[in-house]
Amino acid sequence: MKKERICVDMDDTMADTVGEHLVRYNAEYGASVTKADLHGKWLWDHVPAGHRDALEGYMRSDDFFEELAVMPDCVRVLERLQGHYEIFVATAAMEFPNSFASKYRWLQKNFPFIHRRQYVYCGDKSILHADYLVDDMPRYLQSFSGQGVLFSSPHNALVTGYPRVESWGEVEEYFLPEGHPIKT
Repeated sequence: MKKERICVDMDDTMADTVGEHLVRYNAEYGASVTKADLHGKWLWDHVPAGHRDALEGYMRSDDFFEELAVMPDCVRVLERLQGHYEIFVATAAMEFPNSFASKYRWLQKNFPFIHRRQYVYCGDKSILHADYLVDDMPRYLQSFSGQGVLFSSPHNALVTGYPRVESWGEVEEYFLPEGHPIKT
């Protein structure tokens, strides 16, 4: 029997991209911005206009994507899901082409059980052929042909219309309640 396929976003789903932005921003500007401060908005919307170029500069740096913390329980849950589903990592890397190599190294270091042939670098996730997409970006879920699952992040706190998971523990419950996915 063919396994169902789950595509999982990297940034702000597997990796704490917002957290790394906050570390760098707060250090550079002597600020104390927290994730709670960003409820329903992007960091770009929270900082003074004169600081926005620095935020983009962080992502263009060679080490940004390699330094990201792994979301709690992500490794354990993806390892477990792999026994029941085909798992692919789908990351929209085209805006920051310098991120390809560092994202690859990050995935190899933190998720060695996901084969490199299961990494998908794309600009438009509507091309993905999968049953599910777990992502923090509603625009990708909207164009995805399968079932989108919204992974909570400060910027999407006010978004509705998709099944939502707050953590990797909830991802596990969504896909493995008694071994069967919840259909919505």
